[in-house]
Amino acid sequence: MEFHIRCEPGDISRYVFTPGDHARARKIASRFTGARLVTDSRGYLVFSGAYDGIFMTVCATGMGGPTVAIAVEELAHMGADTFIRVGSCGVLQEGMTAGDVIISSGSVRFGGTGTAYLPPAFPAVPTFEVTRALVDASAELGVVVRVGVSASGDAFYAPREHRDRDLLIRAHVIAVEMEADTLFIVGQYRGWRTGAIFASDGTPTEVKPEWGDAAYRRGEDQAISVALRAMHKLATADAAQWDQGPGTRAQVTT
Repeated sequence: MEFHIRCEPGDISRYVFTPGDHARARKIASRFTGARLVTDSRGYLVFSGAYDGIFMTVCATGMGGPTVAIAVEELAHMGADTFIRVGSCGVLQEGMTAGDVIISSGSVRFGGTGTAYLPPAFPAVPTFEVTRALVDASAELGVVVRVGVSASGDAFYAPREHRDRDLLIRAHVIAVEMEADTLFIVGQYRGWRTGAIFASDGTPTEVKPEWGDAAYRRGEDQAISVALRAMHKLATADAAQWDQGPGTRAQVTT
């Protein structure tokens, strides 16, 4: 039994979504067949079920790098090895707005948790295989996405006129959020597959405006759809690899 995520290994899939928001975790779980609450402990809300025949898990991690690191470490102890963050984000570039869907190709490391695993010079990048699955899934579903570098930080209410913000804009960083850098770094260090997709909840000049809520919710729904399709593609490819030779069989419901 883990310290924080109180459940049995058989309750957890190899394939896990890690949103921050509990409400988003429930939305993902609502797409599962036979979804059931696994645990609600220490801020971690976990559901498991089947998506198109593949056993999957969603774990709401809350906000920030420390909670993500604890979640993926404990979930991995129970057999998980593929993690897709389905989150919200702010945006930086002109022309971006609420409801935009973003796939992160890497993260600027402003968070502190990852430095406990790897030094700051080490890049925070997702697994190419997972990123490719997200991009392919978005194309199959007709969801317009932007793929680019995001930035992750710990201080949501830090002054936004900081010089780093101007540098990020000049460097064409497209999104800001709080968890992807940690997910990527911990996954890289431990040898787990990771990816991240976000829905924008504002504009470069407005954070979470009320007028943008409906657009954000549409983007969130699209991001969930893309993540589910991508995870299914990964699981199907894993199963095919097993059938063709050495590998790990995907968990399929019976």
